[in-house]
Amino acid sequence: MTGPHPAVAEVRRAVRKLLAGCPDPAGIDVALSGGADSLALTEAAVFTGRRLGLPVRALVVDHGLQEGSARVAAEAAAVARELGVDSAEVLAVEVTGPGGPEAAARYARYAALREHHRGIVLLGHTRDDQAETVLLGLGRGSGPRSIAGMRAVDHPWGRPLLDVPRETTRAACRALGLTPWEDPHNSDPRFTRARLRAEVLPLLDEVLGGGVAGALARTAAQLREDSEALDAFAADFLARHGKPDIEALAPLPASLRRRVLRDWLVAGGARGLTDAHLRSVDALVGEWRGQGGVWLPGGLVVTRTHGRLAMNPPETRGD
Repeated sequence: MTGPHPAVAEVRRAVRKLLAGCPDPAGIDVALSGGADSLALTEAAVFTGRRLGLPVRALVVDHGLQEGSARVAAEAAAVARELGVDSAEVLAVEVTGPGGPEAAARYARYAALREHHRGIVLLGHTRDDQAETVLLGLGRGSGPRSIAGMRAVDHPWGRPLLDVPRETTRAACRALGLTPWEDPHNSDPRFTRARLRAEVLPLLDEVLGGGVAGALARTAAQLREDSEALDAFAADFLARHGKPDIEALAPLPASLRRRVLRDWLVAGGARGLTDAHLRSVDALVGEWRGQGGVWLPGGLVVTRTHGRLAMNPPETRGD
């Protein structure tokens, strides 16, 4: 008796491995678009969920950005039911906001999934998606946190396929007799990710002799381990010192000091922080020349006062 196709087995193993590391999930929600990645993921989630005794639900987000999107969403939900999910829901969203259509659609999608999820939400990001994320971070100078890519588990999100090539999910769908939906936006050159996928990564493979997506994903994993260590050190510092005391902050290595400052700023309500913001705040510690406060998104201002940093500064001037 033969087992499943190797591609199907690989996707199932990836899902089983991720769920084994999650503390008693209440259930499995799969973000399903109808594409090859999420279809293969849905089948693997159903297979694994049955063995673990966990309910599996498909969540299909209809962004409403293309003609016939409601039909595509309904068909994806129907396929999920045929694959054996316990239920399938279509979530219609309105895509608005800053950052262009890609960013706005992503924000609307994650917001809908976060609102409606009941268990861990499995996302179909593959190794190729991870490579694209790393390239975007490099090109934008977003710093190590961005270049470290996506985490496999970042509750409520689970990304079991980050080590699985996109071709494997396509092969799994072929073996399962599934016909994925091909999103026209994935090949539309107006979108940055589409050009990375169609032009940049193939060129890098040609120039560097192949294997670029895997190499970028490995780089992301290494950086993520380093970032998690720095995050732990920063959290420990804030737990011991509370408010950012200049005397305690100044001796820290700059990379760790900026982690501490970032965590402190985020806890105080700062959002949309860039590397330039963090370096400007850090200069109040490491390059103090009596300069004024640093303005941050949301109207927050950070000043140096009496040997400490303060947000939305008091009336006293800096020291």
